[in-house]
Amino acid sequence: MEQVLFKTLETVSGKHIGVATLNAEKSLNALDLQMVRLLAKQLQRWRQEPQIAAVVLDATGDKAFCAGGDVRALYQAQQSNPGSFTHEVRLFFEEEYRLDYLLHTFGKPILVWGDGIVMGGGLGLMMGASHRIVTERSRIAMPEVTIGLYPDVGGSYFLGRLPGKMGLFLGLTAYNLNAADARYCGFANHFLAAADKQRLLDAMSTLSWGDNHTLNHQKLHDLLTMLATNCSEHPGSSRLKAHQQAIDTLMSGTLAEVLQKMHSLTSDQPWLLKARDTMLSGSPLSWALAWQQANLGHSMKLADCFRMELGWCLNCCAIGDFCEGVRALLVDKDRSPQWRYGNGRLPPQEAVDAVLANPFPHEHPLADL
Repeated sequence: MEQVLFKTLETVSGKHIGVATLNAEKSLNALDLQMVRLLAKQLQRWRQEPQIAAVVLDATGDKAFCAGGDVRALYQAQQSNPGSFTHEVRLFFEEEYRLDYLLHTFGKPILVWGDGIVMGGGLGLMMGASHRIVTERSRIAMPEVTIGLYPDVGGSYFLGRLPGKMGLFLGLTAYNLNAADARYCGFANHFLAAADKQRLLDAMSTLSWGDNHTLNHQKLHDLLTMLATNCSEHPGSSRLKAHQQAIDTLMSGTLAEVLQKMHSLTSDQPWLLKARDTMLSGSPLSWALAWQQANLGHSMKLADCFRMELGWCLNCCAIGDFCEGVRALLVDKDRSPQWRYGNGRLPPQEAVDAVLANPFPHEHPLADL
């Protein structure tokens, strides 16, 4: 079975639309290296092909667009070489980031149909797209704190650009966003009903696509805006928007102060207590990395963020909490991770510094981005 399906749609303008469909429904379309390579190769072709005016990225099934990277495969690859990252692990993250960077810099319109679960690596794909659709079934999160990683796939770039302290909150708590939350945070820029997908594709085939990418972007934006006005569903309300001020207060101060506030949190808001519990059960090293991300500011270029994240991820696999987190959540499923530096308290600074260190003494693998 092909893990990614490719086809082209004809349009009345004579131009074509490329459609790439993730086809691993049993794993919630989790990305493995083969899928990353298939996508990258075809997208490079479509980028160069004058007849392709736009690209749609979607998935089979109605449960998930993409639940993230295939972290079980990374865990298994890492077992052969504890203490340092393996070649297989490096290849996956390097090529995944190249794919994400390609999406961000594609030029032509890319539409992601973010129906169902969009988490981790799935959000990395989505954030690279110019037109990001959510539906009433969308559930979006960066849940890496639960497996000893951190919000990668460009999270260092886009989380810091969220309102107030929202990026830190999402990175620490793995909070699940609905469609309205996703719109508020900028993860999505359009809402349609899940049932509207074919109507959208049919409408895209009637657009007068041309050779000007800027005009094509605008035509697709206008079409999505028009379709949204006739949508049978409603995105609902954003809890995150309503509680922005409270989240900013909770996430303010040093990491130690934030941790203390989370430990002592009492609330009549069950969603906030759930966010607290998720954070406190997560990897303390992951807290420290999310904290570092939140304090990067807006000055780093996207390519520099990916270069930095590659080093952090490989260190998480080699000397951090990643393998233990995946073991506890997805392999043994005992949900009792024994984090390297203890549970529920901050790790020593030297341990954080070791994960932050650049593991590439010579040329960086992503130097050409």
